[in-house]
Amino acid sequence: MSHMQVATKALPWLLQAKDFLDEARRLKPGPERNELRRTAKELREIARLETTAASTRRPDRRRRR
Repeated sequence: MSHMQVATKALPWLLQAKDFLDEARRLKPGPERNELRRTAKELREIARLETTAASTRRPDRRRRR
């Protein structure tokens, strides 16, 4: 279950990265296309870091009321 929560936290970043890459593929090679590809790469890195951070956090052991 916690694996699913980690995946859903990274999902928005990955979806946005996919959108940037889709847009970059429509462009001719050049600076604008390269910028979109760099942005997508950074978004994927953010998703990776968020997933790593979420998986290393200790579970909350407090009782829920």
